[in-house]
Amino acid sequence: MDESTLKRARAGEADAFRELVESHRRELLVHCYWNLGSLQDAEDVLQEVLLSAWRALDRFDGRSLRAWLYRIATNRCLNYLRDEGRRPESAFVGGSVMDGLVSSDEPWWLEPYPDALIDDVAAGPEARYEARESIALSFVTSLQRLPPQQRAVLVLRDVLGFPAAEVADMLETTRTSVNSALIRARNGLPSEKAPDRVPLPNSAREKEVVDRFVNAFQDGDLDQVVALLTSDAKFTMPPEPLECNGSQAIAEYFRRSLRGQHFKLVPTRANGQPAFGYYLPDPNSPIWRARGVLVLTLAEDQIRTITRFGDRGVLASFGLPRTLART
Repeated sequence: MDESTLKRARAGEADAFRELVESHRRELLVHCYWNLGSLQDAEDVLQEVLLSAWRALDRFDGRSLRAWLYRIATNRCLNYLRDEGRRPESAFVGGSVMDGLVSSDEPWWLEPYPDALIDDVAAGPEARYEARESIALSFVTSLQRLPPQQRAVLVLRDVLGFPAAEVADMLETTRTSVNSALIRARNGLPSEKAPDRVPLPNSAREKEVVDRFVNAFQDGDLDQVVALLTSDAKFTMPPEPLECNGSQAIAEYFRRSLRGQHFKLVPTRANGQPAFGYYLPDPNSPIWRARGVLVLTLAEDQIRTITRFGDRGVLASFGLPRTLART
């Protein structure tokens, strides 16, 4: 950190403040996303974090700017989660539900995180998770099931590798309380961790599975889609609190919902995983209309989870258009 830049920022120079915090902006956004599960909420809270830091810069002790910003960000996230009115209930209104769909306890507010916004987050020596594990959709989903304080402690300790004493200082609590919350958080996460079963991002193995899925799905070949799914595959659809379990049930859902229509898939990446903008043909004009984003979770040479994000508001984060010309 350049002392002259800090001095100018404290004197009220906005450009100097931006220079100070710019290198931390993306990792702070990821941190807010871990805690909130929603990219939109994370972006909103990050703006509050930076405004709060700007206003409190005269109280910064001049030591670790990064740790100070993480302290502000963590507490802003906790405040957001305590204020229940800031996150409205799911807007989904239940109606007739197709056979094979059941109620889901997945966090309805979950949103995908574009790979283009992911930087390698600097983690200390006490971090327990690799970068690709920590941003995976399944991990972010599991975090949302933890109580907010436990979630914050686990992210700071196990994902970012901050020492317990520093986390206690950030949260204005004791080291004993931090260690206790961490144990409970670890016990609250799924015990199975098998990152070795997930093909490396952009590897030949991943590409082969993804290409087979795209070809089968766009051609409406549901038998081939089923062949790619694990027997215990899951299909979830936030913000709708519904899911479909098992390869045959998923295939039947697709048969009923597609009614012979074909999708167009536009590749992207989310949470370090293969993803697609998905489009259906407009019956009244020669265009494809976006319906949302699909994210695939792979297991070896198969697909374990398909997550369909039906809120078309997420498209802009991926640079995906609302419509495409149909040729």
